[in-house]
Amino acid sequence: DLTGADLSFSTLTRADLTGALLSNTNFIDADLSGADLSYAILTDANLTDARLTNARLTYSNLNYSNLSDAKLTGADLTDAKLENINLTGANLTYITT
Repeated sequence: DLTGADLSFSTLTRADLTGALLSNTNFIDADLSGADLSYAILTDANLTDARLTNARLTYSNLNYSNLSDAKLTGADLTDAKLENINLTGANLTYITT
């Protein structure tokens, strides 16, 4: 359970965070490229400037999260919960929904 953790500026490339509890976690400028966040709970998470290139976010809950300026190129968001998220300036090139 990493609820409320500060993982800003962390390098978590290809990390397996399947089903992780990550509500209110800070991932500011973190590198989550290729990470598996399937079924993860990321409500109210701060992913500002995070790199999520080719990340797997299937069935994850991102409600109320901040993804401003996040790099989501090639990310898989199939069946993810995306209510009230901030995507201002985010790169959504080639995402799957």
